[in-house]
Amino acid sequence: MTALQKKPESPISHLTPEDIEQIGVELDAIRQDVIDARGESDAAYIRTVIGVQRKLELGSRAVLLASAFPPAWVVGTAGLSVAKILENMEIGHNILHGQWDWMRDPKIHSTTWEWDMATPAKQWQHSHNELHHTYTNVIGKDNDLGYGIMRVDEDQPWHPFFLVQPLWNFINACFFEYGIAAYDLELGANIKRKKTKDPEFKARVSQVLKKIRKQATKDYVVHPVLSLPTGSFLPTLVANFTANVVRNLWSHSIIMCGHFPEGVETFEKRSIEGETRGEWYVRQMLGSANISGSKAMHLMSGNLSHQIEHHLFPDLPSNRYAEIAPKVKDLFDKYGLNYHSAPMPQQVASAWHKVIRLSLPNGWLATTNAKNALPQLKMLYKMTTGGPKVRRAAQARLNQQARKAAQAA
Repeated sequence: MTALQKKPESPISHLTPEDIEQIGVELDAIRQDVIDARGESDAAYIRTVIGVQRKLELGSRAVLLASAFPPAWVVGTAGLSVAKILENMEIGHNILHGQWDWMRDPKIHSTTWEWDMATPAKQWQHSHNELHHTYTNVIGKDNDLGYGIMRVDEDQPWHPFFLVQPLWNFINACFFEYGIAAYDLELGANIKRKKTKDPEFKARVSQVLKKIRKQATKDYVVHPVLSLPTGSFLPTLVANFTANVVRNLWSHSIIMCGHFPEGVETFEKRSIEGETRGEWYVRQMLGSANISGSKAMHLMSGNLSHQIEHHLFPDLPSNRYAEIAPKVKDLFDKYGLNYHSAPMPQQVASAWHKVIRLSLPNGWLATTNAKNALPQLKMLYKMTTGGPKVRRAAQARLNQQARKAAQAA
């Protein structure tokens, strides 16, 4: 049965194996209803979004030809940022999931689409579609959870290295597309295993570098050069860089909101041993979180604001997630499960709180206040500079303090 990481109380302890399998049956029925109903209106939707995105990008780049004029720079940069977000989130991400393959349009198909990202589509599909969506929030299996550079659960041993994970996370957010490319390559693991000379790995690195060169040439050479006649080379170059950073920050925030806020569950490796269809569904339900908001926010998030629905049904058209969300929530309520949803500022703050909390030893943040800040900082210093024995002893004291604080509360 689905095994959560060690928790005082399990949110699924009240469910019987029969309940879990029935959840799977009811979710399969929701999925089938959408498959049976999808048609021309759905096809028109994605074609409209693609058309709008392309016109917005073209128009923004045209305005940036005169980007030496500050108002043109602001309008062009804002438009290009929105266009890049749309292309990345609602178009590229969802097409590469195969959500529109049923249209049998060779131009809008998961096997032919290439997106404006540093990582090649095929590599991303393997790491994201095949690995992340199979092993969602399974510690040690789902590298999307922390991207292999962050501590993501209390049961992971704390090491002084994790103190810098808020900084790593911010840098990763700014240059997210390159972080994803390195993650798709399993760069850290291949370096650690000394497999960097493996022909297959070298071929994949070559593909990534080729993609980066192509993208960089477009954004940082071709379009700035086209702006030379108006004296706008540098402003256009800066505008393209700004739009890419804005897109990266937005994408990172949306993805963080989907899997990292406080209250989203993580799972042990053994949770996937002999996992049934119903158990897989329950893991997706508890390992995802939604963002509430307007239609515009849902569109700009690629409808990953409906992350729960997306993880339950990754191959359904994204424009249908809002339609089925109430049915999915009703199912959560029926079986006494927490439908984790909140506005974006709240989810972003919660996700960053978790990043900071887990960068510190377990219980340190919860037990530190203005009165005991100095001794707590001394303890943290000892844990940072001391060896494993020092850290274990200090962690035991922190655990004791945290238990007392919880009992007092």
